[in-house]
Amino acid sequence: MSDYSEVCLKTFLKDQGKLFDEPVAGNIEEAEAFLEDCMAVVVDSIDEVREYFEEEGVDVDGLGPDELEEASEVFPLPDGKYLIVEG
Repeated sequence: MSDYSEVCLKTFLKDQGKLFDEPVAGNIEEAEAFLEDCMAVVVDSIDEVREYFEEEGVDVDGLGPDELEEASEVFPLPDGKYLIVEG
């Protein structure tokens, strides 16, 4: 079973164009497989998004919460969590 909720998968399907020029998934199953392959993560808060980027060596100093949320790799989810997908 996937670690990705249905709402997470649907959000990625709907918004994948923010990160990719062409769709990488056409349905829920393809979205799940893609996210698993690229080891996408779901975090609970924008602070955890910042921590994730810092751990990955991305310079996020000076970026506010709104700017982090607008990053192409970050997909805000309806439940307040965030999906992070490395393109």
